[in-house]
Amino acid sequence: MNFIKEKIPFLLGVLAFLFLFGITYYYLFIHQEIYYLQIDNTKKVSLDSSQDMKYQYTLYGYREDGRKKEITFKASRELREGAFLMIEYMEVTGVHSWKEVQYKELPKKVKQKYLAP
Repeated sequence: MNFIKEKIPFLLGVLAFLFLFGITYYYLFIHQEIYYLQIDNTKKVSLDSSQDMKYQYTLYGYREDGRKKEITFKASRELREGAFLMIEYMEVTGVHSWKEVQYKELPKKVKQKYLAP
Protein backbone atom coordinates (compact mmCIF):
# COMPACT_ATOMS: atom_id res chain seq x y z
CA MET A 1 0.00 0.00 0.00
CA ASN A 2 2.88 2.39 0.73
CA PHE A 3 4.24 1.71 -2.75
CA ILE A 4 1.03 3.09 -4.30
CA LYS A 5 1.02 6.15 -2.01
CA GLU A 6 4.60 6.94 -3.03
CA LYS A 7 3.67 6.86 -6.74
CA ILE A 8 0.60 9.14 -6.48
CA PRO A 9 2.54 12.48 -6.74
CA PHE A 10 4.44 11.13 -9.75
CA LEU A 11 1.25 9.97 -11.46
CA LEU A 12 -0.48 13.31 -10.78
CA GLY A 13 2.52 15.11 -12.27
CA VAL A 14 2.40 12.94 -15.40
CA LEU A 15 -1.35 13.53 -15.77
CA ALA A 16 -0.90 17.30 -15.34
CA PHE A 17 1.88 17.30 -17.94
CA LEU A 18 -0.22 15.32 -20.43
CA PHE A 19 -3.19 17.62 -19.87
CA LEU A 20 -1.12 20.78 -20.44
CA PHE A 21 0.63 19.24 -23.44
CA GLY A 22 -2.71 18.28 -24.98
CA ILE A 23 -4.18 21.75 -24.54
CA THR A 24 -1.05 23.41 -25.92
CA TYR A 25 -0.98 21.07 -28.93
CA TYR A 26 -4.67 21.72 -29.63
CA TYR A 27 -4.34 25.51 -29.59
CA LEU A 28 -1.13 25.55 -31.64
CA PHE A 29 -1.82 22.92 -34.28
CA ILE A 30 -5.53 22.06 -34.43
CA HIS A 31 -7.62 25.02 -33.29
CA GLN A 32 -8.41 27.48 -36.04
CA GLU A 33 -10.18 30.80 -35.87
CA ILE A 34 -12.32 32.42 -38.54
CA TYR A 35 -11.62 36.04 -39.47
CA TYR A 36 -13.31 38.26 -42.02
CA LEU A 37 -11.50 41.02 -43.88
CA GLN A 38 -11.85 43.32 -46.85
CA ILE A 39 -9.21 43.48 -49.57
CA ASP A 40 -7.31 46.76 -49.80
CA ASN A 41 -4.75 46.56 -52.61
CA THR A 42 -2.83 49.53 -51.21
CA LYS A 43 -1.76 47.11 -48.43
CA LYS A 44 -0.32 44.56 -50.85
CA VAL A 45 3.39 43.94 -51.47
CA SER A 46 4.68 42.38 -54.69
CA LEU A 47 7.04 39.47 -54.05
CA ASP A 48 9.68 37.88 -56.27
CA SER A 49 7.91 36.94 -59.51
CA SER A 50 9.68 33.55 -59.62
CA GLN A 51 7.62 32.40 -56.60
CA ASP A 52 4.16 30.83 -56.84
CA MET A 53 2.76 33.36 -54.40
CA LYS A 54 3.37 36.72 -56.05
CA TYR A 55 1.60 39.03 -53.57
CA GLN A 56 1.54 39.43 -49.82
CA TYR A 57 -1.30 41.19 -48.01
CA THR A 58 -1.25 42.53 -44.46
CA LEU A 59 -4.76 43.51 -43.41
CA TYR A 60 -6.89 43.70 -40.29
CA GLY A 61 -9.41 40.92 -39.90
CA TYR A 62 -12.32 40.64 -37.49
CA ARG A 63 -13.69 37.62 -35.69
CA GLU A 64 -17.42 36.98 -35.41
CA ASP A 65 -17.41 38.69 -31.99
CA GLY A 66 -15.71 41.80 -33.44
CA ARG A 67 -12.18 41.19 -32.12
CA LYS A 68 -9.49 42.55 -34.43
CA LYS A 69 -6.21 40.94 -35.56
CA GLU A 70 -3.56 41.90 -38.09
CA ILE A 71 -3.31 39.07 -40.62
CA THR A 72 -0.61 38.50 -43.24
CA PHE A 73 -1.17 36.07 -46.10
CA LYS A 74 0.04 35.43 -49.64
CA ALA A 75 -1.85 35.06 -52.90
CA SER A 76 -0.85 33.90 -56.36
CA ARG A 77 -2.77 36.77 -58.00
CA GLU A 78 -3.90 40.26 -57.14
CA LEU A 79 -7.21 39.98 -55.33
CA ARG A 80 -10.29 41.99 -56.24
CA GLU A 81 -10.34 45.40 -54.56
CA GLY A 82 -13.06 45.59 -51.91
CA ALA A 83 -13.74 41.84 -51.88
CA PHE A 84 -14.60 40.29 -48.51
CA LEU A 85 -12.72 37.16 -47.46
CA MET A 86 -13.38 34.57 -44.81
CA ILE A 87 -9.97 33.47 -43.48
CA GLU A 88 -9.22 30.26 -41.56
CA TYR A 89 -6.31 31.19 -39.28
CA MET A 90 -4.12 28.94 -37.13
CA GLU A 91 -1.75 30.40 -34.54
CA VAL A 92 1.37 28.53 -35.70
CA THR A 93 0.87 28.26 -39.46
CA GLY A 94 -1.05 31.50 -40.03
CA VAL A 95 -3.65 31.54 -42.78
CA HIS A 96 -4.74 28.00 -43.52
CA SER A 97 -7.26 28.86 -46.24
CA TRP A 98 -9.52 31.65 -47.45
CA LYS A 99 -12.55 32.15 -49.63
CA GLU A 100 -14.45 35.14 -50.92
CA VAL A 101 -17.81 35.88 -49.28
CA GLN A 102 -20.51 38.46 -49.89
CA TYR A 103 -21.19 41.37 -47.54
CA LYS A 104 -24.57 39.89 -46.57
CA GLU A 105 -22.76 36.72 -45.36
CA LEU A 106 -20.64 38.63 -42.83
CA PRO A 107 -21.54 38.28 -39.14
CA LYS A 108 -23.40 41.24 -37.64
CA LYS A 109 -20.46 42.59 -35.60
CA VAL A 110 -18.16 42.34 -38.62
CA LYS A 111 -20.64 44.24 -40.82
CA GLN A 112 -20.43 47.11 -38.34
CA LYS A 113 -16.71 47.46 -39.18
CA TYR A 114 -17.28 47.89 -42.93
CA LEU A 115 -19.53 50.01 -45.12
CA ALA A 116 -22.03 48.17 -47.27
CA PRO A 117 -20.93 48.12 -50.93
